[in-house]
Amino acid sequence: MTRAVTFDATADDAGVRLDVAVSRRVDRSRTTCALLIRGRHVRVNGAPAKASYALVAGDHVVVDVPAPIEPDARPEAIPIHIVYRDHDLCVVDKPAGMATHPAPGSTHGTLVNALLAALGPLPSINGTLRPGIVHRLDKDTSGLLVVAVSEQAMRGLSRDMAERKIEREYDAVVWSRLAQERGVIDAPIGRDPNDRTKFAVRENGRRAVTQYRAAETFTLQPSEHQRRATPPETLALIQLKLETGRTHQIRVHCAAIGHPIVGDRAYGGGRPALGMTRQALHAARLRFTHPITGKAMSFTAPWPEDFATLVERLRAGTSA
Repeated sequence: MTRAVTFDATADDAGVRLDVAVSRRVDRSRTTCALLIRGRHVRVNGAPAKASYALVAGDHVVVDVPAPIEPDARPEAIPIHIVYRDHDLCVVDKPAGMATHPAPGSTHGTLVNALLAALGPLPSINGTLRPGIVHRLDKDTSGLLVVAVSEQAMRGLSRDMAERKIEREYDAVVWSRLAQERGVIDAPIGRDPNDRTKFAVRENGRRAVTQYRAAETFTLQPSEHQRRATPPETLALIQLKLETGRTHQIRVHCAAIGHPIVGDRAYGGGRPALGMTRQALHAARLRFTHPITGKAMSFTAPWPEDFATLVERLRAGTSA
């Protein structure tokens, strides 16, 4: 099975290599796109072209993108913390450092691998690499996820997620005191054109909305030998609520308003990391209606040790 992706080169595409332009449009690596071009799966103005071809504004490009071959995820006996479980769903407190589901670079040791071992077969409506997965957390974000165990629950939870009826709240430690105690970040997010592994606020991105509230503010004093040259740093513990669920949404939004998350090296927060080996972001609260019983469900996950230690240090006014 293949899908056709078509686009007309814009003025911004003029002079750009064909493999680079195709990579930006089909969300595949430049190497993969070069192979597609070599295999004559890409046509410019109706004819095959070389990967090095420099686009001209107005060129009509057609890309035949083959569907990826998706292997099945395999059960792995990995300890996980299941907060709640019934016949239809479970709620898990995912540790930082564990990917939610298999993907390139994280094919084993994921939450899905652990769930398959703990729960048995899960509904594969969203694909055999993401059975039961209704929403995800970044690998280095800790906290709560709801997972479907039955197909009926999968359909109901997926519908509720699409309709924004599942409430997800996060705690984060960010750099700098917030100018306003609470607010809403409404800024579209898309792939970063300069780094395909990252995302950025972009005018042509998908709408993304995050609510935030400052919970606590800290002043971090410099060490004694730095005191004359370095002013005190301010940081904040904030609570965030997702209205949408874009990839890296909270991390991108916090960085976009000048408050990157502590430890988030990808989005400007690792300056220094204050002992965090990952972004200080934790999915702390989760609320939804049980798709089968109609019961209101509410869960809270305590901070993991690294997050709690960071807050304790900041309350004491020290980085170590």
